[in-house]
Amino acid sequence: MTPEEFRRYGHRVVDAIADYRAGVAARPVHPPIEPGSVRAQLPAEPPQDSESFEAVLADVEQVLLPGLAHWQHPKFFGYFPSNGELSSVLGDYLSTGLGVLGITWESAPALTELEERVLDWLRQMLGLSSAWRGVIQDTASSSSLVALICARERTTAFAGVQRGVDQGSAPLVVYISAHAHSSVEKAALLAGFGREHLRKIAVDASYALDAAALKRAIRDDLAAGRRPCAIVATTGTTTTTAMDPIAACARLARELGLWLHVDAAMAGSAMILPECRALWDGIEGADSLVLNPHKWLGAAFDCSTYYVRDPEHLVRVMSTNPSYLQTSADGEVTNFRDWGIPLGRRFRALKLWCLIREQGVRGLQSRLRRDLENAQWLADQVRALPHWRLLAPVSLQTLCIRHEPPGLSPEALDRHTLTWLERLHASGSAWLTPAQLEGRWMVRISIGSIPTERPHLTQLLTDLQLAVR
Repeated sequence: MTPEEFRRYGHRVVDAIADYRAGVAARPVHPPIEPGSVRAQLPAEPPQDSESFEAVLADVEQVLLPGLAHWQHPKFFGYFPSNGELSSVLGDYLSTGLGVLGITWESAPALTELEERVLDWLRQMLGLSSAWRGVIQDTASSSSLVALICARERTTAFAGVQRGVDQGSAPLVVYISAHAHSSVEKAALLAGFGREHLRKIAVDASYALDAAALKRAIRDDLAAGRRPCAIVATTGTTTTTAMDPIAACARLARELGLWLHVDAAMAGSAMILPECRALWDGIEGADSLVLNPHKWLGAAFDCSTYYVRDPEHLVRVMSTNPSYLQTSADGEVTNFRDWGIPLGRRFRALKLWCLIREQGVRGLQSRLRRDLENAQWLADQVRALPHWRLLAPVSLQTLCIRHEPPGLSPEALDRHTLTWLERLHASGSAWLTPAQLEGRWMVRISIGSIPTERPHLTQLLTDLQLAVR
């Protein structure tokens, strides 16, 4: 493709995305589609000769778009907000178009230095002290893996990177909430702790980690000759958005020399609001922290920010320094290849930089406050509906609901819940997420899509009542 062809089709692509965003509300939130139906429309073999880009764009419109769930739809309430604010989309487009790789500082100096600056902007927005330094990873899954590897190495005085993982007679133990995200469990397994040494701590009445139960579990492991290594606390659990007690976890970690990692993947964005920061009271006692601006904040996926209080420890754990990567600037600059798993790194800071500059801190705060207000309004409406029940506190923007007609057994209630949700999804009017809470099915409503306003929630209430008839 020549630069002139790129210019012509590039305008077409931008127009197509703008048209898609402008008209997405008219589409069903999720397509009525069968598994394999998109694949069946795609040739089984690659083209031997070149095709026009017109044909590619036509297939995007006719084959791919009808086969998508529309995460940017105003009535998408599933999973979590995945807001690709259009200014951030342009930043991601710039990153891809420039095609630079951050292997070393020297390979793309502006990539590194913009990332340093924009991560410090975000640190200030979150109210974190200057003791923290950040790096952009792809997802919270990668960040949690890095955190637990760092925890392992601090506890073992770097034995893992020197001699390999060897639990020996005193195995290392990681403590997480029973409601921690599955990626945290996966990170613990990949970091070599083993499932036998992962403690899932009971939760309290608000579904947050029970600090007393955590303390008992740690004492039991110490008495049994095991080595407590790390606590992973969650600010905003996936199922209910519960807030684990960070301050209590930090006191235990400090007293016993454990690493404290905080997973604030979705809910961390709320901390740009000063009135929300009490929800992660004690955060300054943590060793590492992850939050995903590519969720509620509005950065285009993927953009996960990982903060540490001891970057020298992170670099010692993650660094390799072959001769072909060494430069004369190394002693004066940051080489982010030593701050995570990948060697080559995309220019992800551009999309966060574009987002913050185009929206401004006040603009981002205003949108999040709108979502918090809408969630509380919807919670009040649900409480007033006959036979509808809120199952967990609405601490931010997620509601856990269930329709409970009288006289149903627990098993019948489960079937009823999944049936009405399937009916709602089949209508194309809204998309919610089923999940289990205390062993029974319920439905999550995650509010936070950029175009979602109060009228969309009013319509959702009507849709819910129609679905259960």
